[in-house]
Amino acid sequence: MARLIDLSHEIEHGMVTYRGLLAPTISDWLSRDASRARYAPGTTFQMGKIELLANTGTYLDAPFHRYADGKDVAGYALEAVADLPGIVIGATERRTRALDASRFAKHDVNGKAVLVHTGWDAHWRTETYSAGEHPFLTREAAEQLASLGARSLLGLYQGVPRTSYGADGAPVANKITLFRGPLMRAYPSRDALMRGVRETFDHEVAHHLGISDARMQELRSTASH
Repeated sequence: MARLIDLSHEIEHGMVTYRGLLAPTISDWLSRDASRARYAPGTTFQMGKIELLANTGTYLDAPFHRYADGKDVAGYALEAVADLPGIVIGATERRTRALDASRFAKHDVNGKAVLVHTGWDAHWRTETYSAGEHPFLTREAAEQLASLGARSLLGLYQGVPRTSYGADGAPVANKITLFRGPLMRAYPSRDALMRGVRETFDHEVAHHLGISDARMQELRSTASH
């Protein structure tokens, strides 16, 4: 059974989430006391008001944050940012702030949401957190993650794996979706695109056959030796 883990920090009224940024304000737009004059006796409502910067706390970033002609969050396909397989890559042990491409070279990140565990959350709500000493990805690391298909869902299998079929066969129709945009960005040449489509399709068929991502990685490692 899937387990959901909330990585967010609770946001409170007046909390300084990052030094120099506007603190959030949380208040009643309509309090219960004030609502009594609007509704029938014994009936009250509360309507809250929240004012905060869009990049407060834990948030989903977008190219528009940096580039005027970039895509904003509304331009993301939901399949590209939700219900993705994920991988956690440890980065708590480091000599410098910069996290370079070598840290990700040995990991299979294709189609996965990549969570880099830097441990910087230990400084949350301290002066150190926003002192400009936080870890960061180098340009080469970011480009490598993009080229390897990280955060871009190339294909999606929806259905029940054959290993879970009952006596009556498949309980629902099975479906494999290939996402044109992410595939074309990950494989820019025609030959590479044909290879990428084939590899992605084979990957999703493997899920249909009940093979997990971890098992596929094992099989690839065995085949390469």
